[in-house]
Amino acid sequence: MSALVSLSDDIATAVAQASGAVVAVDARRRSTSSGVHWREGIVVTADHTVKRDAEIELTLPDGRCVPAELVGRDPGVDLTVLRFEGAGLRTADFAPPDDLAVGQIAIAIARSDDDGVAATMGVISALGGPWRTWQGGRVERLIRPDLTLYSGFSGGPLVDGRGRIIGINTSGLSRQTALTLPAATVDRTVHSLLTRGGTARGYLGVGMQQVRIPEDVRQKLKIENEEAVIILSVEPDGPASSAGLMLGDVLIALDGSAITDVHDVLAYLSDNAAGRKAKASLIRAGRVVEVEIAIGERPAEEAD
Repeated sequence: MSALVSLSDDIATAVAQASGAVVAVDARRRSTSSGVHWREGIVVTADHTVKRDAEIELTLPDGRCVPAELVGRDPGVDLTVLRFEGAGLRTADFAPPDDLAVGQIAIAIARSDDDGVAATMGVISALGGPWRTWQGGRVERLIRPDLTLYSGFSGGPLVDGRGRIIGINTSGLSRQTALTLPAATVDRTVHSLLTRGGTARGYLGVGMQQVRIPEDVRQKLKIENEEAVIILSVEPDGPASSAGLMLGDVLIALDGSAITDVHDVLAYLSDNAAGRKAKASLIRAGRVVEVEIAIGERPAEEAD
Protein backbone atom coordinates (compact mmCIF):
# COMPACT_ATOMS: atom_id res chain seq x y z
CA MET A 1 0.00 0.00 0.00
CA SER A 2 2.81 2.43 0.80
CA ALA A 3 4.24 2.03 -2.74
CA LEU A 4 0.81 2.70 -4.26
CA VAL A 5 0.29 5.77 -2.11
CA SER A 6 3.76 7.01 -3.03
CA LEU A 7 3.03 6.55 -6.75
CA SER A 8 -0.29 8.36 -6.36
CA ASP A 9 1.41 11.25 -4.60
CA ASP A 10 4.12 11.45 -7.27
CA ILE A 11 1.52 11.65 -10.04
CA ALA A 12 -0.38 14.39 -8.20
CA THR A 13 2.90 16.28 -7.75
CA ALA A 14 3.68 15.97 -11.47
CA VAL A 15 0.23 17.33 -12.37
CA ALA A 16 0.60 20.23 -9.94
CA GLN A 17 4.03 21.11 -11.31
CA ALA A 18 3.05 21.04 -14.97
CA SER A 19 -0.34 22.73 -14.51
CA GLY A 20 1.42 25.94 -13.47
CA ALA A 21 2.11 26.53 -17.18
CA VAL A 22 -1.34 25.42 -18.44
CA VAL A 23 -4.07 27.96 -19.27
CA ALA A 24 -7.67 27.79 -20.44
CA VAL A 25 -8.26 29.25 -23.91
CA ASP A 26 -11.65 30.81 -24.62
CA ALA A 27 -11.75 30.99 -28.43
CA ARG A 28 -14.91 29.07 -29.34
CA ARG A 29 -18.52 28.77 -28.32
CA ARG A 30 -19.74 26.84 -25.30
CA SER A 31 -16.43 25.44 -24.08
CA THR A 32 -12.79 26.32 -23.64
CA SER A 33 -9.72 24.40 -24.73
CA SER A 34 -6.30 24.29 -23.10
CA GLY A 35 -2.99 25.91 -23.90
CA VAL A 36 0.60 25.89 -22.68
CA HIS A 37 2.65 28.94 -21.69
CA TRP A 38 5.48 27.92 -23.99
CA ARG A 39 7.74 30.91 -23.49
CA GLU A 40 7.35 34.29 -21.82
CA GLY A 41 4.11 35.85 -23.05
CA ILE A 42 3.50 33.12 -25.65
CA VAL A 43 0.79 30.45 -25.41
CA VAL A 44 0.44 27.49 -27.79
CA THR A 45 -2.84 25.65 -28.30
CA ALA A 46 -4.51 23.33 -30.83
CA ASP A 47 -5.57 25.21 -33.95
CA HIS A 48 -8.80 23.29 -34.47
CA THR A 49 -10.11 24.62 -31.14
CA VAL A 50 -9.60 28.28 -32.05
CA LYS A 51 -12.77 29.35 -33.86
CA ARG A 52 -12.24 33.11 -33.87
CA ASP A 53 -9.31 35.43 -34.51
CA ALA A 54 -10.28 38.15 -32.03
CA GLU A 55 -11.80 38.45 -28.56
CA ILE A 56 -9.72 35.52 -27.30
CA GLU A 57 -9.34 35.25 -23.55
CA LEU A 58 -7.04 33.20 -21.34
CA THR A 59 -7.73 31.97 -17.82
CA LEU A 60 -4.42 31.78 -15.97
CA PRO A 61 -3.54 29.36 -13.16
CA ASP A 62 -4.08 32.10 -10.57
CA GLY A 63 -7.62 32.69 -11.83
CA ARG A 64 -6.96 35.91 -13.72
CA CYS A 65 -8.64 36.35 -17.11
CA VAL A 66 -6.52 38.21 -19.67
CA PRO A 67 -7.00 39.02 -23.37
CA ALA A 68 -4.81 37.31 -25.93
CA GLU A 69 -3.78 38.28 -29.45
CA LEU A 70 -3.62 35.69 -32.21
CA VAL A 71 -0.09 35.66 -33.60
CA GLY A 72 -0.60 33.01 -36.26
CA ARG A 73 -1.92 29.59 -37.18
CA ASP A 74 -0.43 26.48 -38.73
CA PRO A 75 -3.31 24.13 -39.58
CA GLY A 76 -0.81 21.71 -41.10
CA VAL A 77 0.30 20.68 -37.61
CA ASP A 78 -2.84 21.90 -35.80
CA LEU A 79 -1.12 24.64 -33.79
CA THR A 80 -2.03 28.24 -33.01
CA VAL A 81 0.22 30.74 -31.24
CA LEU A 82 -1.22 33.45 -28.97
CA ARG A 83 0.44 36.42 -27.25
CA PHE A 84 -0.63 37.98 -23.96
CA GLU A 85 0.65 40.54 -21.47
CA GLY A 86 1.33 39.41 -17.96
CA ALA A 87 4.37 38.49 -15.93
CA GLY A 88 4.86 35.86 -13.26
CA LEU A 89 3.35 32.87 -15.04
CA ARG A 90 5.50 29.74 -15.10
CA THR A 91 6.74 28.67 -18.52
CA ALA A 92 6.96 25.08 -19.71
CA ASP A 93 9.62 22.73 -18.35
CA PHE A 94 10.48 20.20 -21.04
CA ALA A 95 11.35 16.52 -20.90
CA PRO A 96 14.54 15.54 -22.79
CA PRO A 97 13.34 13.75 -25.95
CA ASP A 98 15.86 10.95 -25.46
CA ASP A 99 14.18 10.08 -22.15
CA LEU A 100 10.95 8.93 -23.85
CA ALA A 101 10.22 5.22 -24.09
CA VAL A 102 7.21 3.09 -24.96
CA GLY A 103 5.40 2.04 -21.80
CA GLN A 104 6.30 5.09 -19.73
CA ILE A 105 3.54 6.77 -17.74
CA ALA A 106 2.13 9.79 -19.56
CA ILE A 107 -0.33 12.34 -18.20
CA ALA A 108 -2.52 14.70 -20.22
CA ILE A 109 -3.44 17.93 -18.44
CA ALA A 110 -6.17 20.44 -19.19
CA ARG A 111 -7.52 23.62 -17.65
CA SER A 112 -11.04 25.03 -17.98
CA ASP A 113 -12.28 28.49 -17.07
CA ASP A 114 -14.63 27.16 -14.41
CA ASP A 115 -13.48 23.72 -13.17
CA GLY A 116 -9.74 24.35 -13.03
CA VAL A 117 -7.21 21.58 -13.66
CA ALA A 118 -8.13 18.15 -15.05
CA ALA A 119 -5.88 15.20 -15.80
CA THR A 120 -6.04 11.79 -17.45
CA MET A 121 -3.30 9.16 -17.39
CA GLY A 122 -2.03 6.34 -19.57
CA VAL A 123 1.22 5.27 -21.16
CA ILE A 124 3.18 6.12 -24.27
CA SER A 125 1.94 3.42 -26.61
CA ALA A 126 4.05 4.18 -29.67
CA LEU A 127 7.08 6.20 -30.73
CA GLY A 128 8.20 6.60 -34.30
CA GLY A 129 10.10 8.74 -36.75
CA PRO A 130 9.11 11.86 -38.69
CA TRP A 131 5.69 11.87 -40.34
CA ARG A 132 3.33 14.05 -42.35
CA THR A 133 -0.15 15.09 -41.31
CA TRP A 134 -3.07 14.78 -43.71
CA GLN A 135 -2.64 18.52 -44.45
CA GLY A 136 1.04 18.13 -45.28
CA GLY A 137 2.50 19.41 -42.02
CA ARG A 138 5.85 17.97 -40.96
CA VAL A 139 6.08 16.46 -37.48
CA GLU A 140 9.53 15.55 -36.18
CA ARG A 141 8.44 12.46 -34.26
CA LEU A 142 5.42 10.24 -33.83
CA ILE A 143 4.23 10.20 -30.20
CA ARG A 144 1.03 8.30 -29.53
CA PRO A 145 -0.25 8.21 -25.95
CA ASP A 146 -2.71 5.56 -24.83
CA LEU A 147 -5.20 7.76 -22.99
CA THR A 148 -8.47 9.60 -23.52
CA LEU A 149 -8.49 13.25 -24.52
CA TYR A 150 -11.74 14.52 -23.08
CA SER A 151 -13.38 17.73 -24.24
CA GLY A 152 -11.09 20.66 -23.52
CA PHE A 153 -7.88 18.60 -23.41
CA SER A 154 -6.70 19.41 -26.95
CA GLY A 155 -4.00 22.06 -26.82
CA GLY A 156 -2.89 20.99 -23.35
CA PRO A 157 0.37 19.20 -22.59
CA LEU A 158 1.40 15.58 -22.32
CA VAL A 159 3.78 15.31 -19.38
CA ASP A 160 6.03 12.61 -17.98
CA GLY A 161 6.10 11.25 -14.44
CA ARG A 162 8.25 14.19 -13.33
CA GLY A 163 5.81 16.78 -14.63
CA ARG A 164 8.00 17.73 -17.59
CA ILE A 165 6.23 18.58 -20.83
CA ILE A 166 6.67 16.16 -23.73
CA GLY A 167 4.52 18.04 -26.24
CA ILE A 168 1.06 19.33 -27.13
CA ASN A 169 -1.91 16.96 -27.31
CA THR A 170 -4.42 17.11 -30.13
CA SER A 171 -7.41 15.14 -31.33
CA GLY A 172 -7.49 17.18 -34.55
CA LEU A 173 -4.99 15.15 -36.59
CA SER A 174 -6.57 11.70 -36.29
CA ARG A 175 -10.13 10.47 -35.90
CA GLN A 176 -8.99 7.25 -34.30
CA THR A 177 -6.52 8.27 -31.61
CA ALA A 178 -4.96 11.09 -29.63
CA LEU A 179 -1.57 12.31 -30.83
CA THR A 180 1.10 14.44 -29.23
CA LEU A 181 3.09 17.01 -31.18
CA PRO A 182 6.67 16.86 -29.85
CA ALA A 183 8.32 19.94 -28.38
CA ALA A 184 10.66 20.18 -31.41
CA THR A 185 7.69 20.57 -33.76
CA VAL A 186 6.08 23.15 -31.49
CA ASP A 187 9.35 25.11 -31.16
CA ARG A 188 9.79 25.23 -34.93
CA THR A 189 6.21 26.33 -35.47
CA VAL A 190 6.37 28.99 -32.76
CA HIS A 191 9.55 30.41 -34.30
CA SER A 192 7.99 30.48 -37.77
CA LEU A 193 4.78 32.14 -36.64
CA LEU A 194 6.56 34.72 -34.48
CA THR A 195 9.04 35.70 -37.19
CA ARG A 196 6.90 35.39 -40.31
CA GLY A 197 3.32 35.13 -39.12
CA GLY A 198 2.93 31.82 -40.91
CA THR A 199 4.62 28.68 -42.20
CA ALA A 200 5.57 29.00 -45.86
CA ARG A 201 4.99 25.54 -47.32
CA GLY A 202 5.42 24.86 -50.98
CA TYR A 203 2.40 24.79 -53.27
CA LEU A 204 1.88 23.46 -56.80
CA GLY A 205 -1.85 23.95 -57.32
CA VAL A 206 -2.69 20.46 -58.60
CA GLY A 207 -4.90 17.54 -57.68
CA MET A 208 -3.05 14.23 -57.76
CA GLN A 209 -3.55 10.51 -57.39
CA GLN A 210 -1.13 7.60 -57.25
CA VAL A 211 -0.96 5.51 -60.43
CA ARG A 212 0.96 2.39 -61.45
CA ILE A 213 3.24 2.73 -64.48
CA PRO A 214 2.77 -0.16 -66.93
CA GLU A 215 5.81 -2.40 -67.30
CA ASP A 216 6.12 -1.82 -71.06
CA VAL A 217 6.12 1.96 -70.51
CA ARG A 218 8.77 1.65 -67.81
CA GLN A 219 11.01 -0.41 -70.08
CA LYS A 220 10.50 1.83 -73.11
CA LEU A 221 11.22 5.05 -71.19
CA LYS A 222 13.82 3.48 -68.86
CA ILE A 223 11.94 4.50 -65.71
CA GLU A 224 12.72 2.80 -62.42
CA ASN A 225 9.52 3.87 -60.62
CA GLU A 226 6.75 1.31 -60.49
CA GLU A 227 4.34 4.01 -59.25
CA ALA A 228 4.02 7.75 -59.77
CA VAL A 229 1.26 10.36 -59.48
CA ILE A 230 -1.09 11.49 -62.22
CA ILE A 231 -2.30 15.09 -62.45
CA LEU A 232 -6.11 15.12 -62.17
CA SER A 233 -6.68 18.87 -61.86
CA VAL A 234 -4.69 22.05 -62.38
CA GLU A 235 -5.67 25.24 -60.59
CA PRO A 236 -5.87 28.22 -62.96
CA ASP A 237 -2.98 30.67 -62.49
CA GLY A 238 -1.32 28.33 -59.96
CA PRO A 239 2.39 27.41 -60.11
CA ALA A 240 1.77 24.18 -62.04
CA SER A 241 -0.52 25.92 -64.54
CA SER A 242 2.02 28.70 -65.11
CA ALA A 243 4.68 26.04 -65.78
CA GLY A 244 2.50 24.31 -68.36
CA LEU A 245 1.47 21.16 -66.49
CA MET A 246 -1.61 19.52 -67.96
CA LEU A 247 -4.29 17.03 -67.00
CA GLY A 248 -3.00 13.52 -67.51
CA ASP A 249 0.66 14.35 -66.96
CA VAL A 250 2.32 11.69 -64.82
CA LEU A 251 4.83 13.13 -62.35
CA ILE A 252 7.73 10.71 -61.84
CA ALA A 253 10.41 12.91 -60.21
CA LEU A 254 11.14 16.31 -58.67
CA ASP A 255 14.75 17.48 -58.92
CA GLY A 256 15.80 13.91 -59.60
CA SER A 257 14.05 12.44 -56.55
CA ALA A 258 11.55 9.72 -57.45
CA ILE A 259 7.87 10.48 -56.84
CA THR A 260 5.89 7.32 -56.12
CA ASP A 261 2.87 8.70 -54.28
CA VAL A 262 1.26 11.92 -53.09
CA HIS A 263 3.18 11.79 -49.80
CA ASP A 264 6.45 12.10 -51.73
CA VAL A 265 5.18 15.35 -53.22
CA LEU A 266 4.12 16.67 -49.82
CA ALA A 267 7.52 15.75 -48.39
CA TYR A 268 9.21 17.70 -51.17
CA LEU A 269 6.98 20.70 -50.56
CA SER A 270 8.49 21.14 -47.14
CA ASP A 271 8.74 24.27 -45.03
CA ASN A 272 11.59 25.67 -47.13
CA ALA A 273 10.28 24.81 -50.60
CA ALA A 274 8.27 27.98 -51.29
CA GLY A 275 10.12 30.29 -53.66
CA ARG A 276 12.41 27.62 -55.10
CA LYS A 277 12.38 26.34 -58.68
CA ALA A 278 11.92 22.62 -59.18
CA LYS A 279 12.64 20.44 -62.20
CA ALA A 280 9.65 18.17 -62.70
CA SER A 281 10.06 14.99 -64.77
CA LEU A 282 6.80 13.96 -66.43
CA ILE A 283 5.45 11.26 -68.69
CA ARG A 284 3.51 13.07 -71.40
CA ALA A 285 2.27 11.68 -74.69
CA GLY A 286 4.46 8.60 -74.41
CA ARG A 287 7.73 10.33 -73.62
CA VAL A 288 9.56 11.86 -70.67
CA VAL A 289 9.63 15.66 -70.57
CA GLU A 290 11.09 18.06 -68.02
CA VAL A 291 9.34 21.21 -66.85
CA GLU A 292 10.61 23.86 -64.46
CA ILE A 293 8.09 24.93 -61.81
CA ALA A 294 8.42 28.01 -59.60
CA ILE A 295 7.00 26.65 -56.34
CA GLY A 296 4.50 28.97 -54.74
CA GLU A 297 3.52 29.46 -51.13
CA ARG A 298 0.53 27.39 -50.11
CA PRO A 299 -2.58 29.52 -49.63
CA ALA A 300 -4.63 29.02 -46.49
CA GLU A 301 -6.83 25.90 -46.57
CA GLU A 302 -5.04 24.44 -49.62
CA ALA A 303 -3.85 20.82 -49.36
CA ASP A 304 -1.44 20.41 -52.31
